[in-house]
Amino acid sequence: MTEVLDLIVRGGEVHDGTGAPPRRLDVGIRGGCIAAMGRLDARAAARILDVDGLAVAPGFIDPHSHADLVLMQEPRRAAQLLGGRIAQGITSTLVGNCGMGVAPRCARTEPVLRGINSWMTPEDVPWPWDDLGGFLGELESRPLPLNVGALQAHGPLRIHAMGAGPGRVDAQALAGMRRQIRCAMEAGAFGVSAGLIYPPGMYAPTEELLELAREVQLHQGTFTVHVRGSSELLLPSVDEIIAIGRDSGCHVHHSHNEAVGREHWTKIEEVLRREDDARRQGIRLSHDLFPYHAAATLMAALFPPAALAGGMDALLQRLQAPEERERLRQAVEDTVPSWPPWEDGGWPHNLSRAVGWHSIRVATVRDDGESDAVGRSLAELAAGRGCSPFDAAVDLMLENAGQVGQLVMEISGDEEEERPMATLLAHPEGALCTDAEDTGRGLPHPAAYGAFPRVLGHWVRRRALLSLPEAIRRMTSLPAEQFGIRRRGRLQEGYHADLVAFDPATVQDAATYNAPRKSPHGIPHVLVNGIPVVENGNYVGGTSGQVLRRCA
Repeated sequence: MTEVLDLIVRGGEVHDGTGAPPRRLDVGIRGGCIAAMGRLDARAAARILDVDGLAVAPGFIDPHSHADLVLMQEPRRAAQLLGGRIAQGITSTLVGNCGMGVAPRCARTEPVLRGINSWMTPEDVPWPWDDLGGFLGELESRPLPLNVGALQAHGPLRIHAMGAGPGRVDAQALAGMRRQIRCAMEAGAFGVSAGLIYPPGMYAPTEELLELAREVQLHQGTFTVHVRGSSELLLPSVDEIIAIGRDSGCHVHHSHNEAVGREHWTKIEEVLRREDDARRQGIRLSHDLFPYHAAATLMAALFPPAALAGGMDALLQRLQAPEERERLRQAVEDTVPSWPPWEDGGWPHNLSRAVGWHSIRVATVRDDGESDAVGRSLAELAAGRGCSPFDAAVDLMLENAGQVGQLVMEISGDEEEERPMATLLAHPEGALCTDAEDTGRGLPHPAAYGAFPRVLGHWVRRRALLSLPEAIRRMTSLPAEQFGIRRRGRLQEGYHADLVAFDPATVQDAATYNAPRKSPHGIPHVLVNGIPVVENGNYVGGTSGQVLRRCA
């Protein structure tokens, strides 16, 4: 007698995730995996989910998330904060991006790590782990609403080895960093991430990154890079990661490929040309991007590297000292990034110079901070306070103990000029991502609720830039291949039953910059490992998520 299926998803237009045309067939699920596909007998299932008229796709994979500490909230709270991601069809995500993470940690380094990560931390949470393996183990002990994998972040490695200041690592420290990477990869990390506009990654010379990439290559992982700069230094920054890929043999991934600032948007075509040339030379290189003209980050990124040496507490002490404050004002107003940016006096990315104070918005402040600043640009805030935008930013940082998040506008175009974004989106090697979280404070980036349906609604249906099968490939099998995520990202027998069913005629994001916590339209069903977590358009939550490990 044939074993009974747990569920049959019946009657949909099934996209397998490879970019192939859809087929009308049923998907049978048993034990959290896809057990059968084709014309299935309804009598062979305990439950039928009728999706007639809907597209059925693999659950979307978000390769770029900063939910590390959101996941450490009380389970119900974590599920609530992650609900926007799941409601848009995301069933798997990777944390530890941009060189920012929570391991390794010890009593000496934890305060520095907490300061750097405070902008993306919903509430104070205990950190009961020492290394990435311990962090993954802690995740595994918790009920998870979606699947989570991790990258080993470079920042905590460097802080553990030599503190949060500038300088070159010596041979002993470098050996220790490589040893930590080895342990992380053996524990299941998908690779290592570097964030080269943030401390302490901004202090690392190319040679250091190359040595770490060589260790990642030994374990067949991916080395992801938030490049040095996406404005004045965009092209040399891309050349740097290409060189790392060439000289290490490692798969290198350009995180959230972008051009920041109006005068730099035209560089996107040259970036893609150089990266395509590298691939033709046999260098393994990929990228992801988010479909918005704003990026979410910490407000501390407004300040030059010298101000950030030692971490958040050290920055705040400098901002409180009148002479230091004036020196930093001059640096922010006058410094033009130049290569190499890690040398004394260098600066990889002067954000206020790239986009202007009018294009930097306050997104979040700490829980008891001044809420009327949220949603306003620093130029608007300064006008209301009767001060300069620089002073408005400094005062806001001091009032909120550095726990300030910002939205930087003019990313790869704007609402009137979409061509730079369209150029990026049209490239077949670009996976889609969110690079956004909801910590429960302020105004999160709308990507936390709408990135994937924004592509399906605006760029597939309205603009016809991508075909539907191709867009789905870029959200599913492509990121799975880029990071080595096994048995996910496709609909085929033996794969995990992560599914999303949506209406191609109505799917659309609803979240905006001023009202970001709005779930999308046209996505009635999402399954995580065979368990419905969105039913009839309602996020019902669940605990069927799993920890993803590269070695599993």
